[in-house]
Amino acid sequence: MRIFNRNIRLQDVTVLYFTALAALMVILVASLKSNPSSPLPPLPMPFRVPLDPRGELQLAWNISYANQEIYMALKVAQIRYGVVLGMSDRGELTNADLVVLWDSGTKSYFGDAWSDSEGHVSLDSQQDYKLIEAKQKTDGFYLLFKRPFSTCDPRDYLIEDGTVHVIYGFLDQRLASLEQLNLSRIHTGIQRVLMLRPDTPSPTLPPDVQTLDVVAPNVIIPSQETTYWCSIQKLPENMPKNHIVMYESVITPGNEAIVHHIEVFECSPDVRDVPEYSGSCDDKMKPGKLNFCRHVLAAWAMGAEAFYYPPDAGLPMGGPGSSRFLRLEVHYHNPLLISGRHDASGIRLHYTPSLRRYDAGIMELGLVYTPIMAIPPKQQTFYLTGYCTSKCTQTALPPGGIYIFASQLHTHLAGHGVRTVLVRGGKELEVVQEDQHFSTHYQVSRGDVLITKCTYNTEDRSKPTVGGFGIMEEMCVNYIHYYPRTQLELCKSHVDAGYLQKYFNFINRFQGNDQCVCGEVSVTEQYSQLQWDMFTGEVLDSLYNTAPISMHCNQSSARLFPGEWDNQPVPVVTTVLEKPRYPCEGGAAPTSQPLTPPV
Repeated sequence: MRIFNRNIRLQDVTVLYFTALAALMVILVASLKSNPSSPLPPLPMPFRVPLDPRGELQLAWNISYANQEIYMALKVAQIRYGVVLGMSDRGELTNADLVVLWDSGTKSYFGDAWSDSEGHVSLDSQQDYKLIEAKQKTDGFYLLFKRPFSTCDPRDYLIEDGTVHVIYGFLDQRLASLEQLNLSRIHTGIQRVLMLRPDTPSPTLPPDVQTLDVVAPNVIIPSQETTYWCSIQKLPENMPKNHIVMYESVITPGNEAIVHHIEVFECSPDVRDVPEYSGSCDDKMKPGKLNFCRHVLAAWAMGAEAFYYPPDAGLPMGGPGSSRFLRLEVHYHNPLLISGRHDASGIRLHYTPSLRRYDAGIMELGLVYTPIMAIPPKQQTFYLTGYCTSKCTQTALPPGGIYIFASQLHTHLAGHGVRTVLVRGGKELEVVQEDQHFSTHYQVSRGDVLITKCTYNTEDRSKPTVGGFGIMEEMCVNYIHYYPRTQLELCKSHVDAGYLQKYFNFINRFQGNDQCVCGEVSVTEQYSQLQWDMFTGEVLDSLYNTAPISMHCNQSSARLFPGEWDNQPVPVVTTVLEKPRYPCEGGAAPTSQPLTPPV
């Protein structure tokens, strides 16, 4: 097997592209040449994420908002015939924007390319990826290049706020011409990345800050695709009240591509003692008291940076009225079924005894984790919406309202977009957050409504996808970070269960099923028994948009606030906020967002 040329110099890396007028004419253009006596200064690459589960491919990047450009460094642990990196709307291999490094047998080439609807690759007539450096180092092969956020090339991906679906592939043979490449015939993968990040400097931590690691107890990662692993950890005896001012992930080296997301929950102070446990969160034999550990202290997902609280607020931990027990939940995504891998990943909490002005809190918005909400199969676009109603905010928020300073959105594999908007007086006032990009501060007052809308795609699924905790089930969640802390822990909804049963009755009769077992079997089973077509999906969509809802306006104790929360009307919204556009679309380009609290 031929090994990729490891002694490649920048002078040898060339760009091959088609001219716009003659598809058969191929021009070889020399890349940017570096002067060995004046090497380029190293560029800082503060953001990085592993791309493949074995850790053989890592992407790092930096952002220039001034120039509207992104700099990328691709590290390949062991390169043979070349590598593909790209972006597409939903992580598809088709109609993707690509950059390719390949070996023809005599030379190595670098070029901007694209794939068609069948995965065939062609060079782009407009070369927007600019090579800066290519170098073999002791720990792997490095490619450094850049491209604008927006190229105004219809074949290029528009890099904007929110999740970018990064695709990658390893070439398994040399290519005399790039047109020989079809992405469907090589080893490929996908990684979801928050590409654009705020460019504000990290705040300085107080001098008396201490750390506490909440980590998995040397777990052997199961050789299955999806595992949620739970463990219990105790806080020190008689720990006084502190403020968490920052937290960050602690990932076991080598497991960066397997540890998908991590959460730390505080147990209810009403539960005196929580037994030790380390095992599957789905184990039916796990201690029942783990179900009372639901107050979120920290949440991290792959690719996320350290999380800082604003100078005037910190998340309380310890002291009277708190619990000594924490529950760690680690989601392992192991698609290659790697066995025997040990893990002690978790979250490092940075806390201080010097209390800040406000206690911060975390609140869950969106949809309740229930199979009552479902997405039909074969849907290109399907929306589910969760409500935090004016009745709940009027009941639970303080007279001065709250300030939201950050949020973290979450769906599973079918989720393609999330948006939370603030509604006041029946009008959309602000986009609190869209996708996974931190927003500026927003004040939420009593009587306001918070609407979280998730977008799903199930074109690759033949059965309905119900809500739940499993990776093939779905979620629609926004963890908002705010101050001052209230007792409102969860403000979520789902369609009224009685109206859903009316939907099942109607569809079964329409489809000629006179022996409907509605209500006698689980909701999940009722969804699966339907004959799914366009009409069935459209009626379900109409039900979700018009039927009454059940509100979960929950206190920190997991109990509902006093009041009637079932059979509530869907909030009426009269206006829609428009999303900013890029210059070549007639609008403003994205800018970094400040993360400072309001004065």
